[in-house]
Amino acid sequence: MTEFSVLDDGTHWQQDFERRLLASYTAAGFTQAAAERVLEGVRAGIGDWTIAEITDAGVRVGYVAVVVADNNGALAGRIGDLHIDAPHTGRGHEQAARDWAERWCAERGARRLSIRLTEPAGALFDGYGVRGQLRTRHIDAPPKALAGVTARPMTPAEYPDWLASEKAAYVGDIVRSGALGRTEAVRKSDRDFAELIPQGLATPDHTFLVLEAQGEQIGTGWLKHRYLPGVTFGYALYIQEQHRGKGYGRAAMAAGEQATLEAGDTTLMFNVWGGNEVAMNLYTSAGYHVVEETRSTGLPPSAA
Repeated sequence: MTEFSVLDDGTHWQQDFERRLLASYTAAGFTQAAAERVLEGVRAGIGDWTIAEITDAGVRVGYVAVVVADNNGALAGRIGDLHIDAPHTGRGHEQAARDWAERWCAERGARRLSIRLTEPAGALFDGYGVRGQLRTRHIDAPPKALAGVTARPMTPAEYPDWLASEKAAYVGDIVRSGALGRTEAVRKSDRDFAELIPQGLATPDHTFLVLEAQGEQIGTGWLKHRYLPGVTFGYALYIQEQHRGKGYGRAAMAAGEQATLEAGDTTLMFNVWGGNEVAMNLYTSAGYHVVEETRSTGLPPSAA
């Protein structure tokens, strides 16, 4: 029988959790320094987590970590970790742990529950909607550019229209993923862009590109270099709708990869919002691996 005991001291769990996270990040192509940097951010947020040891007949078989916190004015739960040790998988402990986490969060007022997956979870969270993915690719050599497609720096005159378009697209992505309603998404968009590029085109370590084919603008790109040690983050590589279906999406990625190498980084990373299957399929075909996947579901009111 699967049982759960909340721990007063989560030291042993944290050591195991951090070891597993580091292994997953390095397996995805991060340098050790980049993996350590990501882990620092995770470590900073786990102080409020509740850790439960999972046992079966008195034998520890794994851990589950949960937290409930305010998220844009509403209580939301999160499964920070759900891990069953290899010798004990496939015996129903995973399902029992998920049910326990959902119940624990619902009892504390959460109406939504999310999880960030960094390990294969089988079908356990198939009922949770995909809200986003973090994808990476290690760039071994300069990419092959698509004939006829060029990338140049964005001009100050082009920047205002680009910014308005990117903010609107960001709002649309958030709403489509189910993460927030439109009003909250607009606030988040305004806040995030002000924080990310406070100096516009002059913001250090950022590259803003305009993609052209046959003298016509077909898309844009925005990248942040040294986001992590050796890692460039691609905030956006966009092909205008009328130019899609011509292979330009891959050309945009090649431009991003080239800019990554020129900045001295060797890994390019993207976030893909849930519901954007076209982008997910493009990244998969181009060799970008899923490092993290965020999923979420609604929770019924607790009967407690």
